[in-house]
Amino acid sequence: MGLKDGKGPFNIELFAGSPDDNNAHFLNTGAMEVLQPYVDSGKLKVVSGQTDFDKICTLRWSQETAQKRMEDVLSGYYSTGKDVDIVLSPFDGISYGIAAALEGAGYKVGTKWPVITGQDAETMAIKNIKSGKQTMTVFKDTRILASKCVTMVQAVMEGKQPEINDTKSYNNGKLVVPSYLCTPVASDKDNIQKELIDSGYYKESDIS
Repeated sequence: MGLKDGKGPFNIELFAGSPDDNNAHFLNTGAMEVLQPYVDSGKLKVVSGQTDFDKICTLRWSQETAQKRMEDVLSGYYSTGKDVDIVLSPFDGISYGIAAALEGAGYKVGTKWPVITGQDAETMAIKNIKSGKQTMTVFKDTRILASKCVTMVQAVMEGKQPEINDTKSYNNGKLVVPSYLCTPVASDKDNIQKELIDSGYYKESDIS
């Protein structure tokens, strides 16, 4: 189901991360920059009407909190024959709670099961992607992150200028923090073998 070529309208519900984590705000802002035009055009409909960060945030990124909110959304807005088509989740743990709520409401994988996003490429998320319970996750290779962190710290300790590729994105309220941004990978059933197994990040046995 692609937004650009799909007929729609599609029903979407939105989840964000913990309000005390600045990353949650960045993730939600980035996602909505892409989704908002489709919401504005009517191709995406937030049936619950819950779009403000303070309504969709998930304290401590909790799976249980996400499950409870998804249960409330389903019982409050989808009990009259409507189906949810897409659920935006910024973290695999939140996605597990969303999926559990959907199963509790009678949704079945393969039959009107919605698109569910995620992030962090946890082993359970990869298993869920393989089974169809989750659609995708964002893979941030910690090997690359660690390597870049080490080289940046080493440069600072040696009095050198660390490698930077972003001086605009991360304003902490006092200054824009110079950063090196690595490229994340959208991982789904079509590329998890290449990105996560063949690359050596996981063993096949880890996600079987």
